[in-house]
Amino acid sequence: MDSPNRRLIRPPLAEPKLSKTAPASRSSAPASKPPVKKQAPPDQTNAENFYYVKQMQAKTPLVFVLKDGEEIEGTLEWYDKTCLKITREDAPNLLLYKSFIKYMYKK
Repeated sequence: MDSPNRRLIRPPLAEPKLSKTAPASRSSAPASKPPVKKQAPPDQTNAENFYYVKQMQAKTPLVFVLKDGEEIEGTLEWYDKTCLKITREDAPNLLLYKSFIKYMYKK
C-alpha cells in the first residue's frame, strides 16, 4: 500500500533548495548569504514582576523560606532586581536578597 519511494525523513527547513535545471555540488563556493541564526529567547518573561505587583496590590500575606530553612512572614512592600522589602507586623521590616530565598508561598 505504501509507495516504495516515500521519504520518511523530512529535510530541515533551513536547507537551501537546489534548482532542478542547474545541479550544483556542495563543494563549490559558499552561498552569497550567511545562514540566518535563530533569535535568542528574551532574558525575562516578566512573570516574576507581574507576580510581585499582584501580591503588593492585594497586600497578600506571604511566607518566605530562606536557604537556611528560616521562615519569614510578612507582606511585600516593594521589589528590586536583586531584593525584596518585607513588611512585618510584630517585627522590624526586612530587606531580603532574592538569592537567599529558597521559595515563597501565600500564607
